[in-house]
Amino acid sequence: MAEAQNSPKSSNKLGQGAPPPLGSTTAGSIAVAAESTVATRMSAPPSFDVADFPVPHGREEEWRFTPLERLRGLHDGTAVATGDGVKIVVEAPEGVVVETVGRDDARLGKAGTPVDRIAAQAYSSFAKASVVTVPKETVLTEPIRIAVHGEGGVAYGHQVVELGAFAEAVVVIDHTGDAVLAANVDYLLGDGAKLTVVSVQDWDDKAVHVSQHNALIGRDATFKSFVVTFGGDLVRLHPRVAYAGTGGEAELFGLYFTDQGQHQEHRLLVDHNTPHCKSNAVYKGALQGEDAHAVWIGDVLIQAAAEGTDTYEMNRNLVLTDGARVDSVPNLEIETGEIAGAGHASATGRFDDEQLFYLMSRGIPPTEARRLVVRGFFAELVQQIGLPDVEERLLAKIETELEASV
Repeated sequence: MAEAQNSPKSSNKLGQGAPPPLGSTTAGSIAVAAESTVATRMSAPPSFDVADFPVPHGREEEWRFTPLERLRGLHDGTAVATGDGVKIVVEAPEGVVVETVGRDDARLGKAGTPVDRIAAQAYSSFAKASVVTVPKETVLTEPIRIAVHGEGGVAYGHQVVELGAFAEAVVVIDHTGDAVLAANVDYLLGDGAKLTVVSVQDWDDKAVHVSQHNALIGRDATFKSFVVTFGGDLVRLHPRVAYAGTGGEAELFGLYFTDQGQHQEHRLLVDHNTPHCKSNAVYKGALQGEDAHAVWIGDVLIQAAAEGTDTYEMNRNLVLTDGARVDSVPNLEIETGEIAGAGHASATGRFDDEQLFYLMSRGIPPTEARRLVVRGFFAELVQQIGLPDVEERLLAKIETELEASV
């Protein structure tokens, strides 16, 4: 493994402000829409300019679940970047290009445009961006590891991961420490490329993390994403997928364990803007403790030109204790009837009494039976990651969380 942090271009601190570069549908419904993407999303048009987004007040559709007072000023411009914001270290196999670039780099923002004020603020405020490039036809046998460590301050950042045509890579992005961080992350997949991303939010208890993830998938390319959220006081992530060519496939998996007082929000949008593409989204969460709050918004838009689309999304939540709250809103908007398939599902509940009875009837104590149910609930997703060290760490983290409630 070539340790990119040994290079002056691979490790940088975010937190220095810079000027921007120059020049719902009802929950659980299926809506047949004839309007534009912007109209169906009921939000302001995407823009890199903060001024194009009004300061949210919490009554807007895209902000109604978010406790604005806990964003520490990220939403209204009062959060000022500090020098002790976030440190990024990249470890990459040989052949991978790791760069720290300025705001004028053409790859920045290519995968997607900010869709809310915090994302636009992040784009307008970062000084340097980290770009990781896997050259075309390069097949990596070891993962790229990106460590994002908070050092107690406020930071704005931008990260780009680009794969050339027919390249294959696995990227692990690990968030730790304490910070108030707003960032955009871009994934650019060339034709025939295959990218798997594991983004772990294992922040300290007081951290605030708001991020928009943009994936642009090339012709016949495959994108697989695992978003894992454990830590932080407030985490609000916005994964978005669009297609640059036919035959693209996206699999979006998520796992979150929301503790007492935590707010964890995941807002997905899959924009089927190209014919004959596929998407599948599966997010699972467990909640425990007073005022634990998880929000999952799953939006899938099938545009009129996207004939032959095949899509499905599912969210399941397991409530372990009283006092926890889940808001789960799957939305499916269809502008053409010429599709292969489309569907969604959402379920929230407590332990399955039949599963517990089955285990206890075979001599397993009640406490261990409940742990087995939760482990099985998450294992389906964890085992698909394919990195033993990451899988073991996540399962150990789940076990630690269970000790507090089960």
